[in-house]
This record gives sequence, C-alpha cells and structure tokens, in this order.
Amino acid sequence: MRPTLLLAWYDRHRRRLPWRAPAGERADPYRVWLSEIMLQQTTVKAVGPYFEKFVSRWPDVAALARASLDDVLRMWAGLGYYSRARNLHACAVAVLRDHGGIFPDSEEGLRTLPGIGPYTAAAIAAIAFDRRTMPVDGNIERVVSRLFAVEEALPQAKPLIQQLASTLLGPARAGDETSRAGDEKSRAGDSAQALMDLGASICTPKKPACALCPLNDDCAARARGDQESFPRKAPKKSGALRSGAAFVVTRGDELLVRTRPEKGLLGGMTEVPTSEWLAGQDDAAALEQAPSLKGVARWHRKAGVVTHVFTHFPLELAVYTATVPPRTRAPEGMRWVPVATLADEAFPNVMRKVVAHGLGM
Repeated sequence: MRPTLLLAWYDRHRRRLPWRAPAGERADPYRVWLSEIMLQQTTVKAVGPYFEKFVSRWPDVAALARASLDDVLRMWAGLGYYSRARNLHACAVAVLRDHGGIFPDSEEGLRTLPGIGPYTAAAIAAIAFDRRTMPVDGNIERVVSRLFAVEEALPQAKPLIQQLASTLLGPARAGDETSRAGDEKSRAGDSAQALMDLGASICTPKKPACALCPLNDDCAARARGDQESFPRKAPKKSGALRSGAAFVVTRGDELLVRTRPEKGLLGGMTEVPTSEWLAGQDDAAALEQAPSLKGVARWHRKAGVVTHVFTHFPLELAVYTATVPPRTRAPEGMRWVPVATLADEAFPNVMRKVVAHGLGM
C-alpha cells in the first residue's frame, strides 16, 4: 500500500518547480540533468534563479556545449562548489560530441558522462526516462530512515537506506524496466519525486508534520515518538582553520585580478591576488606573499577579517589595499578589470566578500 498511498498524495500535492514537467508529460532530460547538478549541496530556493538564467541563455544541451567555459563560470558565480560548473560544461560537450546531443537513457550510460555519479545517474534515469531505480537524496534519506527506524548511522547506513527506498517504487510489469506515464504500478520518476517532496514539505528535519504524512500509519519512528532523531549521523569532522591575506589593488577605477588554476579548489574562477591559505599562518608571513607592484610604498590593512566556510575547512582572510599610478602594468598572470564590470566576473562568494570589504562596497 505504501507506493500507492505515496503516489496518490503526490498527485494532489506535488510541488511546482521550474525544472519539473507538468503531470502526465514527459520530463526534459536536459532540464532534469541541469537541475540535479545545480541542486547538489544547494537548496531549491537558491537554485531557482540560476536555473532560469541558464535555460534562458542556453535552452538545450547543444547550446550549453557551444558556450565557453568562462561564460558558464560567470553565469554560475555565487552558486558555489564550482567544480560542478566545470563538469556541467564538460558533460554538455560530451553529450553533443559523443551522443549527438541526446542524453543516454540508462544509469550505465549516464554514468560515463563527466560529473554524473551514481545518485545523479539514478535521478535522471528515473525522472527523465522512467527507469525503475530509486535515487536517494537527503530528503529521501530522512524519510526512509524514519519510516523504517534505521538505527545505523550515516554514511554507513546508505546501502541499507538505498535498499529500503527501492521498496517504495511499487511492483513492476513483468519483463519491463521502464514505465509509462500515468501507470501507478511503475511510475519510477514520480515515486522518487514524491519522496523528495515529502521530505521537503512534511518529513522535515525539525518538527515534521507527521499528522499530514500519507505514510504515517507505517512509520516506525513515529510509533516510537523519536522521529526527529533520524537519520542517525556520525559526528562531523571539521578541518583546521586556515588563514591568509587578500590584496585589493586599484588603478583608478580598475581592480587587479587573476584567474585561479583550472584544477583544484575554485578552479577557473576569478580572484584578487592572495597569499596561500594555511593553518597557523600569521599576518606577517601572509603579507610577504603580496604581489610585486611598482608604486606600492605600503599596504593598508583593513580592520577585521573576511570569513568563509568551505566544505572541509573554515577560512579567515586579512584584506590589504593599495592604489597604484595610472598605466601601472599588471604582474604576469594578472589583469586589470573595470570596477563597474565586476558583476560580470566569475567571482566565487569568498572573493565577493573580499572585494566588498576592500572597496568598502
């Protein structure tokens, strides 16, 4: 009964999302893929405006593949986790080059593409192609762990949660791995999206609305009264604080910037020059790594620091400013850009903070 109840609830309460196909219509694989990449580590609310901008400028995978990586990074700026943007572009290029602009319709085929791992392949296969597979995101993880009262802590519990989540797909037709739209016995994509919506709107991390849940009679955690304690999680390990300096240099109405290396953290993004980001580094050591510029007699340290938290470590940057004479050449690997056009640069959030702090914006 669980899959039937779940789908009946979904048919009445499904969320309207810009990437989701209307009821009864086939989903567009491009929009499903684009949304799934954007939603990794990011909320639906934050993704919405970026998704609309992307599909407005690049309405299909072929258009995105023909764009430059710089343009994609600029459009992505502010969304974070920038390796996703590089993989997004590489994937679009691969789909156009190797598959004629058509996404593979199986998990196995999708996983051969850049930036598509097991979860994303399952999500696209289920939602766009009705393959009988259950992608497990954070929402589904929470719903399933409560429904079955999974005691094992994450991430060790992931295989068990995956197995249990698959039981909510409902029965399949004999010999058929795909489903037809409207067939409640094999609506794989709708089953996955129903669980996602349930976790987002009812089975929330805090104060879940259990009385409104279509699966409440079968929920083991609710019967025990400890639903908010699921999923069980192992203690998080936080990285050591790293410190450094950022150098905000102006030449009239221009700012000195550079592009980070393609590989590594914030790869290919724009930044002002900085020192290395190291644990235990003091201001004096960071200042010694300032760019060599003629006309800079001394650096002025701005009061306070810019803080930012990456996935694996927190960061504190002291911000130093300087002004150089007209026609001062940029050091090798750097360039001058007009302050008025900074919004068009692919600045990550940490650099937006630095520039705002340094320029008093």
